[in-house]
Amino acid sequence: QVQLVESGGGLVQAGGSLRLSCAASGSTFSSVVMGWFRQAPGKEREFVAAIRRSVGTTYYAESVKGRFTISRDNAKNTVYLQMNSLKPEDTAVYYCAARRLKMSSVTDDYDYWGQGTQVTVSS
Repeated sequence: QVQLVESGGGLVQAGGSLRLSCAASGSTFSSVVMGWFRQAPGKEREFVAAIRRSVGTTYYAESVKGRFTISRDNAKNTVYLQMNSLKPEDTAVYYCAARRLKMSSVTDDYDYWGQGTQVTVSS
């Protein structure tokens, strides 16, 4: 079992930055890959970024590449999502997720989810 707790969401103006954190507890064997997803009102949940905790390999959605950076601090069992140059279309609830095996951008591949944190970008 893995428990995930997100923090760091909030309201920011377009062009601004936010850093989200995801603290993981429980079985680290089950959280080999950590991902960030987001869900805007009326839309399906979509992949944002993922990282393999052991070696730091990363994977991004095209819509955030060059603006967002995913990183990890294994000593703290925490994964971060640094979001720069934010746009109104980045407004969503952001979720942290974990899975055991390969990197994936598919929502259903992830086994554990946090409760989500709201990010609102005003124009």
